[in-house]
Amino acid sequence: MLDGVRIFSSDAIWRQILTDLGATVVDGPDGTGIDFDSLGLDMPTSVPVLRAAIQRAADDDIRIIHDIFGRNVHLPMIQAKIVILLYKSGGMSGADLRAALGYAPDATTHSVDTAIYQLRRTFGRNFIQNDNGVYRIGQL
Repeated sequence: MLDGVRIFSSDAIWRQILTDLGATVVDGPDGTGIDFDSLGLDMPTSVPVLRAAIQRAADDDIRIIHDIFGRNVHLPMIQAKIVILLYKSGGMSGADLRAALGYAPDATTHSVDTAIYQLRRTFGRNFIQNDNGVYRIGQL
């Protein structure tokens, strides 16, 4: 149900439930995923209420994409995640970006580099900037 969703909860029981539902539970609210604690869910709750709350939080990411581009833009998943992560965080090193996307920080995969190249090719060289090893959203 929650495959691919990065989510934080400080509550051990919720962490286990979210893991069982397929979410990737992170150790702290880092701006790159959903902060479950901030959703304000009352206990007990049902699966439909839980799903709706998480979907509303995920819809915020769709609004971020719209705000950045000024229109609805459909991006491949990895490109959308990169744009959202860089927007929410204000900038990330390559290692931090790979880790936030689920890769090992020192991974030799070129998936992230290729996605950044494709974003730059589509939206201009200045869209994703690299300042001293830190990637940031630039200009369209």
